[in-house]
Amino acid sequence: MNLAHLQAFTSVAEHGSFSLAAETLHLTQPAVSKRIVALEEELDARLFDRGGREVRLTEAGRVLLEHAQRALDELDAARHSIHDLATGDIRGRLVVATSHHVGLRRLPPVLTAFKRRYPEVRLELRFVESEEALAGVAAGTPELAVITLPRATPPRVIAEPLWQDELLVVCGRDHPLATNRTPVPADLAPYPAILPDSGTVTRQIVHEAFAAHGIELTVEMSTNHLETIRMMVILGLGWSVLPATLVDSRLCTLPVDGLEMRRELGAVRQRGRTLSNAGRALLDTLAEHADSPLVRPIG
Repeated sequence: MNLAHLQAFTSVAEHGSFSLAAETLHLTQPAVSKRIVALEEELDARLFDRGGREVRLTEAGRVLLEHAQRALDELDAARHSIHDLATGDIRGRLVVATSHHVGLRRLPPVLTAFKRRYPEVRLELRFVESEEALAGVAAGTPELAVITLPRATPPRVIAEPLWQDELLVVCGRDHPLATNRTPVPADLAPYPAILPDSGTVTRQIVHEAFAAHGIELTVEMSTNHLETIRMMVILGLGWSVLPATLVDSRLCTLPVDGLEMRRELGAVRQRGRTLSNAGRALLDTLAEHADSPLVRPIG
């Protein structure tokens, strides 16, 4: 569909006049009419009812107008984005996916610094599970994700580690395990655990750690919301494995001999994709807040 034809169509629709549209577009009225006729022939539909000086959209015209305006807006946004890339300006919309835990526990100082430096960036955060965010980045949307990194990086993705997340075995203060000062992995087996779903990285880490001791856990409840798991553990409904950033005085940390668990948190982006200026700026800001000053891509 010809861009010039769509511009003529939306201008006539906006002004309700072929002559006013021609003035706006710096064209002659016959030239505008010719473009509308060509568009109608291409779509095999009449777009305007012409009655004297009055020009009204037909039903087909109203349908086209909605899509045409959206398409022209997207093209205009693309022009501005390309201009920003060329000039080095850091502005525009940046879509970032993150998990609830990372978004609440790791990103606040990063986002505060980023928004202070780049107030013209419209940052759109999408809170989803890490696995869903990873799949989205691999498919091309969103531009970046800050999540729990997978054990193996998919071929279409580049992962940049940022933080080491220590995982601790915890129980409520009134749980029977709370009195065990020197627990071993087998001591936990008789009690039900509350863990993230089996498809998550965290669950895989916990499973492998206990499997190394020949122990198969009894998981009574599963949820991917770590804040919810923490509350259920505090209530004494089971023990769990939580990031150290979530452990407070309401929980009892169990120093289980032979169990050391940790996961990596970081940023992921699509391999081969040219990041926007805003996307690159966010990666730089994340690197400044990482555990190590040097953040090297993996995968």
